[in-house]
Amino acid sequence: MARNILISGGEIFADGNGKGSRGDVLIRDGVVAQISTGDMPAADEVIDASGCVVVPALTDIHAHVYWGATSLGVRPEIAAHRSGTATFVDAGSAGAANILGFKEFIQHPSPYNILAYLNISYPGIYGFSSRLMVGEGENPKLLNVEACVKAVREFADIIVGVKVRAGRLAAGDNGTEALRLGLEAAEQAGLPLMCHVDLDPPHIVDILNSLRPGDIVTHCCRPEPNAPVDDGRVRDAAWKAKERGVLFDIGHGMGGFSFATCRTMVEAGFVPDLVSSDIHCMSVDGPAYDALTTMNKLLALGVEFGAALAATTSRPAQIIGRPELGRIAVGDVANIAVLVRDGGRFPMVDVTGEEVTFSQALSCRHLISRGVPQAPHDTDHPQQTRSEATDHGN
Repeated sequence: MARNILISGGEIFADGNGKGSRGDVLIRDGVVAQISTGDMPAADEVIDASGCVVVPALTDIHAHVYWGATSLGVRPEIAAHRSGTATFVDAGSAGAANILGFKEFIQHPSPYNILAYLNISYPGIYGFSSRLMVGEGENPKLLNVEACVKAVREFADIIVGVKVRAGRLAAGDNGTEALRLGLEAAEQAGLPLMCHVDLDPPHIVDILNSLRPGDIVTHCCRPEPNAPVDDGRVRDAAWKAKERGVLFDIGHGMGGFSFATCRTMVEAGFVPDLVSSDIHCMSVDGPAYDALTTMNKLLALGVEFGAALAATTSRPAQIIGRPELGRIAVGDVANIAVLVRDGGRFPMVDVTGEEVTFSQALSCRHLISRGVPQAPHDTDHPQQTRSEATDHGN
């Protein structure tokens, strides 16, 4: 017998943008069966969404969930329910040497949608923790284009792009060459490149000038220096990159989001294209926490709800080639979040320690991932607490 779940009385943003309408969503055996304002069949379970927004479950396009095999990885369930996230894209934790383990032990058994950017570095990110910090881009011998492209093709079902961490903290003096080889691998594989930026070298201008349409620069709201803003204005190179189709991703992490940088960008009309958490071992408990917290920070700076929602749902889903993950549509497997605007006053902290209080922060009440309701994790954070932050380049 079919199992019916009814999400009742919420404001539904089915396309993952700013156009909502009141109604109900019927899920039958994990698949969206009906979206309607009229009568619905009897359901085995009713989720009361009155006063809530019903949205496609978030897609966190920059996370690190290769837990147990890499020192920076965290369990996705820690952040999933509290942020309404059903899709996690691991941003380069694995390289060609260990992507098989990622697929077998993380992606395959997960109740969430798990995909990956493959690191140009053969072993992926292997030395990232509070005790040891070794940039995988420092050793040119590990940046093997042929091995990367071969692995991309072998694991094409889960790999959505190539990742390179180009910057002094992640690649020493080798960042420019790491970027060149990452671009070469992405070009051969026919996939976009996600490029991490931290300190010079390479300079942010050189990175932006090198990226192709569809490539992603992550940590795009990092504090100065080597940010897309300089002396209170958005760099010309950033505007030109955006105009030719380069995508700008927040990638919060421990070093990737400054209120000051983002404020300058937003006030100039330069809204980031993508909202992601960059959760890892040193950011999942603050200051990043998760994708919804990062989205709330964007909303706190005045970004319109529809733009922020698209940057966490429909747009990343399109970019990774899974548009069905960023919408609520009849016939699709249900990936849905029920969010509520708490109306309380929550302090939110960036990587520099600046605190902004937001009175309309979104929180997640219900999460359905791959058609199955997910329970909250038992160590969910109380919303936001002040956290010490340093620039670890991720």
